[in-house]
Amino acid sequence: MTFNSQAIIQEARTEFEKMLDFVKGEEARTATADHIERGLFKMLLALGAKLLTVFFVIRSEACDRETKEREDGQKLPYHRDTKREYFSIFGKVEMFRPYFYRKGVGGGISLDAELSLGEDCYSDLVREISEYQGVDSVYHKTSEMLGRVLGLQLSTRVVEANIAADAVDVEAYYAQKTAPPASTEAEILVLQADGKGIPMILDQPVEDTVRLGKGEKRGHKKEAIVTTVYTIAPKPRTPEEVVASLFRQETLSLAENKPLQHIRPQNKHLWATLEGKDTALERLSKQVDRRKGTHIRDQVALCDGCEALQLRIARQFADFTLVLDFVHADEYLWDVANSLFGEKNPQRFGWMKEHTLQILSGQAQQVIMEFQRLAVADETQPAQRTQLAKTANYFERNLPYMDYRTYLKNGWPIASGVIEGACRHFVKDRCERSGMRWSQSGAENLLHLRAVAENDDWDAYHDFRRRKRHSRLYGTPFPDQPALENQALDSAVLPVPPSPLPRSVRLHRPVYYLDLPLAA
Repeated sequence: MTFNSQAIIQEARTEFEKMLDFVKGEEARTATADHIERGLFKMLLALGAKLLTVFFVIRSEACDRETKEREDGQKLPYHRDTKREYFSIFGKVEMFRPYFYRKGVGGGISLDAELSLGEDCYSDLVREISEYQGVDSVYHKTSEMLGRVLGLQLSTRVVEANIAADAVDVEAYYAQKTAPPASTEAEILVLQADGKGIPMILDQPVEDTVRLGKGEKRGHKKEAIVTTVYTIAPKPRTPEEVVASLFRQETLSLAENKPLQHIRPQNKHLWATLEGKDTALERLSKQVDRRKGTHIRDQVALCDGCEALQLRIARQFADFTLVLDFVHADEYLWDVANSLFGEKNPQRFGWMKEHTLQILSGQAQQVIMEFQRLAVADETQPAQRTQLAKTANYFERNLPYMDYRTYLKNGWPIASGVIEGACRHFVKDRCERSGMRWSQSGAENLLHLRAVAENDDWDAYHDFRRRKRHSRLYGTPFPDQPALENQALDSAVLPVPPSPLPRSVRLHRPVYYLDLPLAA
């Protein structure tokens, strides 16, 4: 054997004794907490690498090196021990495994299947830590973080490649995931969809120049369709309450000394794709179907005024009530107010409160007629006519989706804040930073794993991914951890102590008092 397990175990014991000396020796009596903490961390990483090597050596020593018989009946004799590098959280370690081979038949390594190793050298723990950081931060910052904290040298190319490889099973994971229990759901089933542009790499990049000409771009944007489905409890309101809230006045609830209730979405599921509106809504339809049941009282679809998206939603989700996002409608009102009064005129607010209340009270048709009349009035300026006509046309086209008085009475949501927030933090904040340009596959892989993180499915997904990978590589049952070992691993993880700490684990230190005279 290349390594002797007993020799390495003795080395590990020696390393552990050095750690004890480090924290209780003479130098520790004058050391700072920071010095000891940093030193211990480095020593723990080195000890971890040593112990991991012990594990691999023991497993290799225990392997049977007799002739192996494959499923097809072919017999493979033991050929030699072959080396494999394993890039762990403790650093790179080496392992030697018995390799079985027959000329003209091929070879195999049974220990790789027993350890459920992947196709490359990176451990699952390294992959998951780097990917969890990578879906939230730029790849080079992820590499720097791993280098500074753990001393691991992962290039940005490796981080990106691992994300691409580990995003393969995301769709399959969500296809088999069961719906949330009805007991955890609310009464209103809500879906939302919106688009957000992602800067893409040009198929044929422009010639590299110091300064681009007018209209030239180094890339272009492709629309990512962001979707979400969740349930929410009804919250009936009056148009007056909504207007008061929008303009930050005291609501009726505050006047009656009743706290305002903030209703939160339940079991929110986010997704984003660059594969187009139809693909996004088809997938959303499957997620929505799982959430339906007798516990659902109402079904609401929220969308902005994008006609292409509205038509598809109306067709795909015919049993949902389509609602125009009120925030977008209100923005059109503000555009008219700014056009009529100017952006700094305080008269805008009174006008806005009046017309917002009209829209929310089911009087959108009256507002449309008013704008159409003003648009042809002699005293109206050309720019004002343009804005009035634009807003009137927008409201007229969306009139079937603007019955806000009924929506509020039913307690339905009327604003697509969930999807607007998702477009911002889920897509824009990660994919549209300065200088970023993406390939479609690179952005799609990132968005898939980012959805797993956003949906709080990280651990469950990676457990699923490891099992799928094992099945693909080895075609054997996944080597599940024995119950006793799982229990030991769980107990080895120390919980975060409550504050204040129990007396038994408090940090005790001497307190010194100076005998000084009191100030006069």
